[in-house]
Amino acid sequence: MRPDAGVAAALHGDTAAGNRTLLTHFVLLGLTSDPKLQAPLFIIFLVIYLLTLMGNLGLIALIRTHPRLHTPMYFFLCNLSVVDLCYSSVFSPKLLVGFLVEKKTISYSACFAQHFFFLAFITTEVFLLAAMAYDRYVAICNPLLYAVAMPRRLCHQLVAASYLGGVLNSLVQTCCLLPLPFCGPNVINHFFCDTNPLLKLTCSDDHLNELLLVTFNGTISMSVLFIIIISYAYILLSILRIRSAAGRHKAFSTCASHLLAVALFYVPAGLSHMQPGSEYSLEMEKVTAVFYTLLVPMLNPLIYSLRNREVKDALQKATENNIFMHCLLTKRTPTGR
Repeated sequence: MRPDAGVAAALHGDTAAGNRTLLTHFVLLGLTSDPKLQAPLFIIFLVIYLLTLMGNLGLIALIRTHPRLHTPMYFFLCNLSVVDLCYSSVFSPKLLVGFLVEKKTISYSACFAQHFFFLAFITTEVFLLAAMAYDRYVAICNPLLYAVAMPRRLCHQLVAASYLGGVLNSLVQTCCLLPLPFCGPNVINHFFCDTNPLLKLTCSDDHLNELLLVTFNGTISMSVLFIIIISYAYILLSILRIRSAAGRHKAFSTCASHLLAVALFYVPAGLSHMQPGSEYSLEMEKVTAVFYTLLVPMLNPLIYSLRNREVKDALQKATENNIFMHCLLTKRTPTGR
């Protein structure tokens, strides 16, 4: 018997009889059960999480403190960083602790809380990507009407609708999971409480819940993807009408960061959530989940800062101001004190 199976059996106790009230914990298998890989993986994912925190917090602070970045594009980007920061923080601390302890357990209530908040933030990100695509469409296809077509009130409404849509989707799916009887093994073959792994632990027929999962996630994902594709189809046509090469390059550069962020998020997330669960898909899901839950939140600030001249200029100005203030304070400080 594997060590994880022994831990699961000890925690499971009499729940095999079907009494769900006795099930107080789940066991998270994590990314690997190899003891030799625990310490290296802890260091790698700790660095990734710290970079995620610093990158997103830095980008939020930069956008908030520089008036030149107080535009709809950077308003959406600021909210994207907030969402990246939140959903990566939902499970990263638990993942890191799991590398250091032998019993990788999570309580029943904490598991479903993790499921709810993660799904809420991940769905919010999907809607924000659609809002950002619409913003780019208006900016490039109707530049003279951009200020009128994208007022501050509309931006706030789009962001609020994104958060509301994320909460509603998560609420529906979590409420559908809660009544299910968990009377089988309590080992979750994942590093966090995702929907497909939880469905594998129910002792009832989960085909209806799988259908609901695919329907909700598929409808949301495909609708948003359709909006993004249509927006960029119009953007491409508008760019091709620009006569100057410099103008076409500038228009392409403003869209490249968003397109790259969409691709990095959508490909692994789509592979993970738009198909019914199976034993094979759960193993693949852990691999794809690493990309859209760990790497994408870390890469987004880099993508938008390294490829965006306005962000780079604001960052350079902030650095120069800090150096200037440091020198000024140093000169004002009397020597010998």
